[in-house]
Amino acid sequence: MGFPCNQFGAQEPGTNQEIAEFASSTYDVNFPMFAKIDVNGDDAAPLYQMLKEQQPGDDDSADIKWNFEKFLVNPQGETITRWGTRTTPEDIAAELADLMG
Repeated sequence: MGFPCNQFGAQEPGTNQEIAEFASSTYDVNFPMFAKIDVNGDDAAPLYQMLKEQQPGDDDSADIKWNFEKFLVNPQGETITRWGTRTTPEDIAAELADLMG
């Protein structure tokens, strides 16, 4: 699932529809794209407040550092792990397969 956010270098200033069209046509995105949200600060979406609380990351701040951080959530709603921006889906494919059983 993708949650566009304009908090990182103002890279997603468009409307939700414009962002979805760009992601689809430029990057062949085929997963659900949701409405633009904030992921850090006082207006952070409740989902991201929970994700960051359950998996705060490796340094002194639980804040999302840049677009494309990834979280794995199990069917019970528990955040299992968190990966940084530079980690690609290909990098974690084997780990995901192991976690999914």
